Amino acid sequence: MIPKDTIQTIVETARVEEVVGEFVTLRKRGVNMIGLCPFHNEKTPSFTVSPAKGIYKCFGCGKAGNSVNFVMDHEHYTYPEALRYLAKKYNIEIEEEEQTPEQIEAQSEKESLFAVVAWAQKYFTDQLFKTEEGKSVGLSYYKNRDLREHVIGQFQLGYSPDSWDALTQKAIADGYQLKYLVKSGLVIERNGKYFDRFSGRVIFPIHNLSGRVIGFGGRILKKEEKKAKYINSPESEI
Repeated sequence: MIPKDTIQTIVETARVEEVVGEFVTLRKRGVNMIGLCPFHNEKTPSFTVSPAKGIYKCFGCGKAGNSVNFVMDHEHYTYPEALRYLAKKYNIEIEEEEQTPEQIEAQSEKESLFAVVAWAQKYFTDQLFKTEEGKSVGLSYYKNRDLREHVIGQFQLGYSPDSWDALTQKAIADGYQLKYLVKSGLVIERNGKYFDRFSGRVIFPIHNLSGRVIGFGGRILKKEEKKAKYINSPESEI
């Protein structure tokens, strides 16, 4: 197990323009750098790297994150594998803590939660840009607040359809276990029935220091007295 302070050192040391630059030809554009996205085919560069913010973002396919996320996506590494790759690149020594069986099980649980939350972020974004309800309700809400589509995409904003179990059914169909949907706070269990927590809300992802999505904030758009205007994901293992 990689200690938290070592993870922080890796994240702070691994400059995003250097890491991405090993795989993508970048050129300066103002304070940022641009290049052809390595995650989808394109002829006009829509892939932007911000050295100041330490992040990358493709305005074509929506891929975004920091150096660790890039290595995970590009090299198909797990989170620990990406950290070790960057540690080796920047000569950062990792003194891994020996894990107990309980810690190993807990880490596996955490990765399962990270996976389902990352899936949910893409689901919410797809709902916003690719469905009629998302466009007419969610996207209109953002645009009425003078947010342009590239900004909406940059911050991975989304929309959860006004349905009591649309996310639940889609996640299960995509192979995600119900217990992790509940543990992550995406789904609420009540009297043996399961409900989407964020139904009918515009969605704002919450990231940790390493750039991984760990939860969401949601604002309801309908005027319903019995529902809170704003809600967040409950505390979870991530």
